[in-house]
Amino acid sequence: MPTPRQFRARYASRLNSFASAPELAWGAGDNRPTVAQLVGRAASVRGLTHLDLNYPDHVTGNGVDAVRAARDAGLEINGFAMRYYSDPGFKRGAFSNPDAGVRRKAIDLTKRGMDDAAEAGVGLMTIWLGQDGFDVPFQADYAQLWDWEIAGIREVAEHNPDMDVSLEYKPNEPRAFALLPDATTTLLAIAEAGCANLGVTLDFAHMLYANEQPAYAAMLVHRQSRVLGLHLNDAYAKRDDGLMVAAVHTLQTIELLRRIRQDGYQGVVYFDTFPDQSGLDPVAECEANILTVESMLDVIDRIDGDNALPEAIAAQDGIAVQRIVQQCMFHRS
Repeated sequence: MPTPRQFRARYASRLNSFASAPELAWGAGDNRPTVAQLVGRAASVRGLTHLDLNYPDHVTGNGVDAVRAARDAGLEINGFAMRYYSDPGFKRGAFSNPDAGVRRKAIDLTKRGMDDAAEAGVGLMTIWLGQDGFDVPFQADYAQLWDWEIAGIREVAEHNPDMDVSLEYKPNEPRAFALLPDATTTLLAIAEAGCANLGVTLDFAHMLYANEQPAYAAMLVHRQSRVLGLHLNDAYAKRDDGLMVAAVHTLQTIELLRRIRQDGYQGVVYFDTFPDQSGLDPVAECEANILTVESMLDVIDRIDGDNALPEAIAAQDGIAVQRIVQQCMFHRS
């Protein structure tokens, strides 16, 4: 018999996704929805419990208290996510920019984001340092870039030790080569920074085109640090496609969910998908993602309830494991 569900998922989504197909929500003439409108549309998704807000663009400078708007609409805030594209000066790097003034600006912006998050009662800041990297050989002193990166990460983590700071890695884009391209490099950065409040955000598409096996990467993070965020989506492992959950890599998504459940992950499942790329109805797309994850958690219950599975795994018997997993997925006897 299946074991009782150990992990009851809470679901968050990318707020900008809800700008897709605006005519379905606001008519043909309204193609620039406000943050409040996006929050209201997200709140109509059945099963959605949380939102993540980009900082600073969702929180400052738009005249809308996005945190209050979300809570008034019945949604909690999972965390803030730093975005460094607001200033063209960050194109050559945020924490690793060759200009000391720009590095200071990026670090101070991150600290302000953490302060605003704390004031709003939000305990997670996700940092994606996509601008930190290089593009061609001989462009950079790698040791210097690494030292600046670690110093910046350490400074923002030490700014508020009570707030979790999660590093989201990605192999490239916008830079041709990112300083934090994969799980192991990110774990090295966390070890060198030496702050207990640091952890890792796992993005499924990023892991795929980092040539990682997602469940294996999650295991490494759990052993050396903490999984503080889980971004589910899918891709063809060549770029950040932002496809619907399990649209391509169903088995690997199931294995990742099983792994983080075994490791005790209690955070939010965040859908980092891009319905706006092809004009999909974002409400229907998000609801489909939630149903997919719920169905996969049911499959995991059946997998873990199969008494033959531990023996097959211990023997590294690929044939037996595939038979068991396929039976649990398709209810074959």
